[in-house]
Amino acid sequence: MNRWLVLAGAIGAEVLGTMSLRAATEHAAWYALVVAAYITAFALLSWLLRSGLPIGVVYGIWGASGVALTAVLATVIFGETLSAAAIAGIALIIVGVVLVETGSPDSGRDASERVP
Repeated sequence: MNRWLVLAGAIGAEVLGTMSLRAATEHAAWYALVVAAYITAFALLSWLLRSGLPIGVVYGIWGASGVALTAVLATVIFGETLSAAAIAGIALIIVGVVLVETGSPDSGRDASERVP
């Protein structure tokens, strides 16, 4: 199974759980989806770590992507404001993840050998 797809699934599940948590503040029935989504996200993350991916890379990409997608979706779905400072913060998070990935010990390997 392609590990990038599994990571995308973990990101999607986490974002779904977070968006459902926001919806649950108005309708408690959403809590069931919150729990299911987070269980799914953590199960997929666990699988990725067992497959040998470094935790810094997995968690960094998962966390940064989750923050960025949640902020954008909250703006679209719930009408929340995304300020210039928030956009700059998201950009800094993404830059940080790129630095963690490029600074990891295996960053010197050929692209064909790279994980995932």
